[in-house]
Amino acid sequence: MSTASELKRIYAKGKNRKIFAILSVFLVLLIAIVISISLGAGSPRFNEATQVILSKLFPFLEINPGPQLTQTIILELRLPRIVLAIIAGAGLAAAGAAMQGVLRNPLVSPYILGISSAAGFGAALAIALGIGVVTQYGGYIVVANAFLFSILAMLMVYGIARLRGITPESVILAGVAVGYLFSAMLSLIQFIAPEHAAVRAVVFWLLGGLSTATWESMLVILPIVLVAIALMMRYSWDMNVMSLGEEVAMSIGVNSRQVLLICMALGTLATASIIAFTGVIGFICLVSPHIARMMIGSDHRFLLPCSIVLGSCLLLCSDTLARLVLIPSEVPVGIVTSLIGVPFFLYLLLSRRRQFWH
Repeated sequence: MSTASELKRIYAKGKNRKIFAILSVFLVLLIAIVISISLGAGSPRFNEATQVILSKLFPFLEINPGPQLTQTIILELRLPRIVLAIIAGAGLAAAGAAMQGVLRNPLVSPYILGISSAAGFGAALAIALGIGVVTQYGGYIVVANAFLFSILAMLMVYGIARLRGITPESVILAGVAVGYLFSAMLSLIQFIAPEHAAVRAVVFWLLGGLSTATWESMLVILPIVLVAIALMMRYSWDMNVMSLGEEVAMSIGVNSRQVLLICMALGTLATASIIAFTGVIGFICLVSPHIARMMIGSDHRFLLPCSIVLGSCLLLCSDTLARLVLIPSEVPVGIVTSLIGVPFFLYLLLSRRRQFWH
């Protein structure tokens, strides 16, 4: 009994430590939101921003929202961008953590599997050549192309991997092949594009950014990302079992192939819906799960929520930095996330004090 009690105590202590780590990161995210809403070109002061938000949340208090310009900056420019950063960071990080878990590879991400290249190809078709899968929605032709080609890429990965059996290795190799295919076609479009301005627009889209954030786009992204994250959380225990190997998973009763396909589909859906509106934003889906793993270990019941909060925090901080570096202009956020991600992975490569999997 004493041994069982001791094990219980150790488990409870470890669980509390992980929960505390997640809450600490969430607190950092709240601080980042406060800082982000108060900084930028033509930015109102924090008390003015708070006044505008409170006046909209609690109209019965009759708080003076301040000048119309201040309201426009906060409600139509700053807040949608902050909310999109939080949603996009959460979705990308969750997709990266889930795919790394089911494929048992710490370097896997939605981008390694060809999703970003396919989205870029779809967007380039619309931007440079005016070709759209869905044309009747006008301004959403780029979004629709990027989304549908992202889904197509994962269907191709599934089809190719199925030819030699659905295994983590076959999925990764198929993803790399599909990624190179769409990258080559993207380069071809940039080469044959009739106008230099079109090529520049394609390159700018590929760099990623949150400057086009609107409340309407959030209505599309938010439900998809929330449902995908909720379903991925449902399979968190199965991911833990799969990390022990396919044979162990099967002996316990976990259908590893089914879990792999479901999590891959959910990760693709979340990633496609995000990058269709933001362009390609790299490294969030790779960096966030690794930092979370170093903080709390590889238990996906805690790793997924920690990665989600970290992803939101990293993308929001990166976007805030991107807005501030060259005021009144801004740097595409994809450049900032890459500049953060590359040194981090060099650290992981050169440091032997930590292992990817505990």
